[in-house]
Amino acid sequence: MAAGGPIHIMGAGLSGLAAATTLAKAGIEVHVHDIRADSGQRFDGDFQALENWSTDVDFFDQLNEWGFDTSKFKATAFSKIDLAHPDDKVTEVYTNGVAYRIVERGTAPHTIDQGFKQMALEAGVNLHYKDRVKEEDCHIIACGPKGTSAVAYGEIFNTSHPNHTAFQLNDKLAPGSYSYLIIIDGVGLICTCLWRKQKGSERFLNETIAWYENQYPELDRQPIKRVGGKGDFTINQRYKQNGRYYVGESGGLQDFMWGFGMRMAVWSGYLAAQDILGNCDYEVEVRKQLLPYVRTSVANRFLMNRVGDRIFKRMCKNWMKDQAKRDDGLVWVGKLFRPTWWKSLIYILVNPFVLKKDPKSFGRGVRRLPFRKALKRDQWDQSSEAVIVGEKWKAVRKSGGKTSFSKDEETPAD
Repeated sequence: MAAGGPIHIMGAGLSGLAAATTLAKAGIEVHVHDIRADSGQRFDGDFQALENWSTDVDFFDQLNEWGFDTSKFKATAFSKIDLAHPDDKVTEVYTNGVAYRIVERGTAPHTIDQGFKQMALEAGVNLHYKDRVKEEDCHIIACGPKGTSAVAYGEIFNTSHPNHTAFQLNDKLAPGSYSYLIIIDGVGLICTCLWRKQKGSERFLNETIAWYENQYPELDRQPIKRVGGKGDFTINQRYKQNGRYYVGESGGLQDFMWGFGMRMAVWSGYLAAQDILGNCDYEVEVRKQLLPYVRTSVANRFLMNRVGDRIFKRMCKNWMKDQAKRDDGLVWVGKLFRPTWWKSLIYILVNPFVLKKDPKSFGRGVRRLPFRKALKRDQWDQSSEAVIVGEKWKAVRKSGGKTSFSKDEETPAD
C-alpha cells in the first residue's frame, strides 16, 4: 500500500495524527482530512488524564520509543490523588512513580492535540481541515463517535487553588460512573460522567460542583465555560477491512469502564502505520496488544452497570487496604484494568447481551454499547447549594460564558 500512492486518513485526532506522523517520517505522502476547523476542537479546553497503570510500561516511554516528542505538549505528572468515597469520606491514593499525567485538549499551543499536530507538520503531513471525505476513500479511519454510549459534562473555571486532582465514585452524582476535579496552574475543571441517559442532566453537574465546593472551601471557583462530550464504545469483529484500518475510537479501542482512550488511540494509530510500512499485521497486533484490555473493560463495565454506592464503597475500602499493604495505590487499580481469565469468561458470557449490532458498519461486525436508561434512583431534586451553582452559571453565560457540547458527526448520516 505504501508504494501505491498517497495515504489518506479520515480524522485529525490523536490516532490519525500518530499514524500520519509515523508514515510521513518514513517518506510516505500522507493527507489527513477532518471536518472540524482544527485538531482538538472537539474537546477544546478540557483536561484529561494519560493513565499509567494499565501496563508496566510508562506511557511516555512508549511514546518516545515510537518516535513521538513528549516535549511538544504540556503534561503535568501526579503521583497522588484524592479518592472520594460514596459516603463523602476522602482518602489519598499515592504511588512512588507517575500515576498519571494531566494534559489539556484543544486548540491552544500547549495542548496534546496541537503537539501531535505540530509533530505531523514537521514530518511533512498534509492537513486538510473543514474537509469532509467519505470513509471508502480513506485508508485509515480515525473518526470520533458515531453513536452515544455515555456523556460527560464539565465546568472550566479560574481558581487560586494550587494544583490538585480528585476522583469520586458516587452513583448519584455520576450514575454508573465517576466525577473528578482537576486543577492545573490556576485553571480548574469539575466534570461528571453519566452512563445512564437522564432528563435535566445539567443538575448532575450543578450538584457535583456544589459537592466539590463544600469539600474544598478554598476552591474560589470563577466559571469560564461549560463543556461536554459523548463517548462511543464499540467492539469490532474486524479492525482491518478492504484496505482500511480502523484506529482509536473508530476501532472501539478504548476503556469501557472509565473511558480512558488516548493511550490506545496513539498506540493503534502507530500500529496501523507500521502495517502499511510492512512491519506488522495490524489485525494480529491489535488482537494481541490491545483487544485483551478492551475486552476486560467490557467485563468491568458490565459489572459497573449493575452495582451502586454500596459496592463503590467496598471498592474504595479494598483500594485503601491494598495500598496500606503494598505502600502503593497503583497496584490495586492496575489489576482492575489488566486481563484475567475470569474477566475473559465474563466477556464471553455477556458480550451477546450487553452490546447491540450496528447496521452501518461497512460489514465489520460492529457491536455498540447502548446508552442505558435512567433508574428510579436517578430522580431527585437539586440541593439549595446546587441551585445557587446553576444560577451563578446562568449569570456567567449571560455575560459571555459559553457552553460547548459536541454533537457533530464525522460523516453524513445515511
